[in-house]
Amino acid sequence: MNSAFRSYFHHSVSRFGNLEAVKSLHGSLAVLTFAASLFFVVPSAFGQNLSSGTIRGSVLDPSGAAVKGATVQIQNPVTGYSRTAQTDDQGNFEFINVPYNPYHLSVTAAGFETTQQDVEVRTAVPIELKVSLKIGTATTSVTVQAEANDLLETTPTAHTDVGQGLIQTLPVQNQSIGFAELVTNASPGVAADGNGFYHPLGEHADTSIVLDNQPITDQQSKIFSNQLALNTIQSFELVTGAPPAEYGDRTSLIINTTSRSGLGQTKPTGDLSAEYGSFGSWAEMFDIGWGGKRWGNFLALDSNGSSRYLDPPEFTHLHDKGNGETIFDHIDFRPTEQDTLHLNLSAQRSWFQQPNTFDQQATGQDQRSQIRSTNIAPGYTHLFGSNLLLTFNPYYRLDWFQFFPSRDPFWDSPATVQQGRRLNNIGARADLSYSRGRHEIKGGLQLNHWLLTEDFNLGITDSTFNPVCLNSDGSPDTDPTPTDPNACAALGLQPNSSLLPGLVPYDLTRGGSLFTFGAHADIKELSAYLEDMIKLGNWTINVGVRGDHYNGLTRARQIEPRSAFSYHVSRTNTVLRASYARLLLAPFNEGLLLGSSTGAGGLGGAGFGGFGASPIVSQRRNQFNTGFEQTLGRFGVVDGEYFWKFSSRGSDFDTLFSTPIVFPTLWRKSKIDGFGIRFSMPTIKGFTAYSVMGHARSRYFGPEEGGLIFNSPLAAGAFRIDHDQAFQQTTNVRYQYKKGPYAIFTWRYDSGLVAGSVPDLDTALALGAAEQAVIGLHCGSTFATLTSPITSCNLPFPQFSATRVRIPAPGTENDDFNPPRITPRHLFDASIGVDNLFHTEPYHVTLKLSVLNITNKEALYNFLSTFSGTHTVAPRTWQAQLGFTF
Repeated sequence: MNSAFRSYFHHSVSRFGNLEAVKSLHGSLAVLTFAASLFFVVPSAFGQNLSSGTIRGSVLDPSGAAVKGATVQIQNPVTGYSRTAQTDDQGNFEFINVPYNPYHLSVTAAGFETTQQDVEVRTAVPIELKVSLKIGTATTSVTVQAEANDLLETTPTAHTDVGQGLIQTLPVQNQSIGFAELVTNASPGVAADGNGFYHPLGEHADTSIVLDNQPITDQQSKIFSNQLALNTIQSFELVTGAPPAEYGDRTSLIINTTSRSGLGQTKPTGDLSAEYGSFGSWAEMFDIGWGGKRWGNFLALDSNGSSRYLDPPEFTHLHDKGNGETIFDHIDFRPTEQDTLHLNLSAQRSWFQQPNTFDQQATGQDQRSQIRSTNIAPGYTHLFGSNLLLTFNPYYRLDWFQFFPSRDPFWDSPATVQQGRRLNNIGARADLSYSRGRHEIKGGLQLNHWLLTEDFNLGITDSTFNPVCLNSDGSPDTDPTPTDPNACAALGLQPNSSLLPGLVPYDLTRGGSLFTFGAHADIKELSAYLEDMIKLGNWTINVGVRGDHYNGLTRARQIEPRSAFSYHVSRTNTVLRASYARLLLAPFNEGLLLGSSTGAGGLGGAGFGGFGASPIVSQRRNQFNTGFEQTLGRFGVVDGEYFWKFSSRGSDFDTLFSTPIVFPTLWRKSKIDGFGIRFSMPTIKGFTAYSVMGHARSRYFGPEEGGLIFNSPLAAGAFRIDHDQAFQQTTNVRYQYKKGPYAIFTWRYDSGLVAGSVPDLDTALALGAAEQAVIGLHCGSTFATLTSPITSCNLPFPQFSATRVRIPAPGTENDDFNPPRITPRHLFDASIGVDNLFHTEPYHVTLKLSVLNITNKEALYNFLSTFSGTHTVAPRTWQAQLGFTF
């Protein structure tokens, strides 16, 4: 986009609530209720492959007789996952819906010694155990204390495990983006951006969420979709290594998520909490799980709101109220020991205002948005014998984004916009998993069917945005009469050399009318994969192949080999890894129809001010990873990974002028490399800690080859895209006094994303007063203010510079090696709390007090980003949360 478009762009979407939103949510719930009834009427028609496993077995005495009433417990001291079961009359026990992870299993029974062993869950095929007890003195409980060896995993793909311990206690700025904040703070190599957006391993939004094995590749920031509610999640695994063959499309970060379940909970348990904080922010969360041996139900409800709902373009939040609601229901039913039925239902709604700039606030701009999300995912698994598992998982997901203009079009600046965007995904996945000996084989088919609908209208409302003529001093002429630049000379004016003639018919200040766009598309993708995890002594090998066939606005197909290896050096407790993946990345669906529009009915060509338009095609990528894990005595584990990604196209997003209408773009190629490092410390005398850090070098190469192009094609040289960040890290330290109070401290450092809209000081001088003020532009000790911009400065660099954007010294700017960036920032958060305030059993009262951005740092996520606009970091925020656990 050219600088005129970028300087006008302030991208953020907003919310408000009304009766119609509540009605729409009720409508979604009606659909979910109907689906639930259909599921139980015709259970054989549905199925799901859960991203979790089963541990079952029998407990025997020395003679081989069954031990009834023995207590079996599994624990993962890293994620905090813990479950307990009693053996039945035949000495059998079972744990289902167990997240993929290693576990300590302990068995206690009266008159016997306690027996312990390690169990690793990496497949949906049930793990069968026989536990023989020895005669001796029993202990009634076992406390599992994590050692560094417990944190060492020999899987060949780099990943990070996040469990309830972190999910429930880590403070988040806003519950509506709590999931994104957890991902950013817990995963190495992920850079934070505004409004819950994040850049995984140097990419724009290359993330897949796999919820109970339902793939969700839709973008999850606040302008696209409602995020998963934290109280619905049991645990998740952040996969940052080269992806195994079962994963496709969005693979830089795979978030393998296990939802909470009520199966086996004979006594109802749950949580009720309320939170209140700065900016009038509030949240209410409720969840309950109950069931029996054959069935279970987990229900979660939550709502939240704030007067600083989105990250605004100014340090003062203006017109920024928002709220959101979620209902989630997870139903399980086991008619036989071999069959399991499952159903996930959810409905979400958010309404929010679009934050204003000071100029927009003065005109009374009142733009708002609504996002409604619906998800239906039934499932079925059948076990053949003890080694072969069949799963089938259909799903339906809808994200419906609506943007509403102000009541008066001329309150909006520089354009008035109304938009509706629907993304329907109807799909199914079927898998066969086989586990025996040293092999864990998995193969399957996946079909995605997307139904896309996009429509909007747009009219220019700022007479200075695209003036036909200029005054003698070069300022815009606001006279609505001339619509032809050839008429300027007769009026004593000069023609605007930067005029976009295609916009003149849609300039409402010159008597134009609204431009209208509408399109619909039917897109399909069929995928098949086969992989085998092989254990050969100290080696673990994952080899596989995937095939993708994409049939959308463009077509693509590819065979994709995948391989990963790890070797465990037992003597030094070291794991060495290496992996390779060939990938086919289908185009982003959000704004795809607009980005691929051509011809008279589209926006391509000089008629609308664009240079050209090309349909968006799939990317093809080679990815290489190498890494290691190393224990540091009993004090922790270091996990490091280096990655290289070479893509035939480089994907990003752009906006239509200064509006929230977004569309994908493609560049000729991209080369992205970097590293991620994680240090994890087990609990030692009440202390536990982790630190994640990352670096990404995101080099893109022009020219632009897909999507709308609103200026002449850029040079073919390399440049850094705006999701390039040299370094970021998060350090989290927690201390808990026995089972009493706890304290958490978090330190986040970001070196700053690329900010290409301010390449030099002359560009900074051309900015408006508010824009200069937000970047901290100064001439010596004189700073730009809202009423006093800096129009000239005779002082040398760096006395003439900015405090929140690092503008390169004159003559040194280089799009590849020295681009402008957001300046580094340090953010500090702290919490104190207690899980059982009154020391009562079995009911607990919980209390947590938090302060985020303790130093009240004024900082930017980005500035006039082509896609993201300008977003400011939240100032100091106080929060108090009171809860009741039963």
